Order: sequence, then structure tokens, then C-alpha cells
Amino acid sequence: MQGVAPWGATRQSVGAFGEDLAARYLVAQGWEILERNFRCPEGEIDLVAVDDGVIVVCEVKTRRGLGAGDPVEAVTPPKHLRLRRLARIWLEKHPERTGARVRIDVIGVILWPEGGEFHHIREVTL
Repeated sequence: MQGVAPWGATRQSVGAFGEDLAARYLVAQGWEILERNFRCPEGEIDLVAVDDGVIVVCEVKTRRGLGAGDPVEAVTPPKHLRLRRLARIWLEKHPERTGARVRIDVIGVILWPEGGEFHHIREVTL
């Protein structure tokens, strides 16, 4: 993992850096990124992608180390429900995707001084 965010970076810049890394990771896996940072009054989707014909709503959580716990643990049942609602809203705004299968994935990005790692959990159900 190249270009790890500086340790003094703001939380927002670390989060944006993690989303960039996650998007590159997914593209390297052969996925297509449809949208980044989809926003509406109900919230935000970090990444919307296509994996083998399936629309994937990706929540990306980034941490500098594990002091605050594994980043994927930050996706709680209420957050999962919000992501499901946001996925429906995204689909309503993209009628060309009507009938597509949709799933929710969580990508945890852990940054270490010497590099980093990904924890990709597919089809999250809480």
C-alpha cells in the first residue's frame, strides 16, 4: 500500500485517503466504480460499484492503527439500516439499474506507519 496518509492528518483527510485506497483496491479486483461519495439528505454512500453484475454499496472505514478498534466494527446495525435505505435511494435515482441485485460491503482500511491492510467483508448482514 503506497502513499500512507501522514500521522498528523485530519480525520477527514485520513477517511478520504482510505476511500481512495479502497476504490483502487476494488478496481484492481476487476470492479467498476459507478459513484463516489453519493450524498442525499438521508446520508452518504462512500462507494457504489459493480462486482460481476451486482451493485455494491461500500462503506469504507479507515483507522490509523487499532487503538479505536477494528474499523469494520464501526458499522453498527443502525448504520447498516441507513446504508440499506441509501441503496434504495441510489437505485431510485438510477432507473437504468432497476432490478439489479444489490449488496452491502464494508471495507476496513488500517493504516500503519510502514503500510496498511484491507479487511473486506462482503454482503454484510446485521
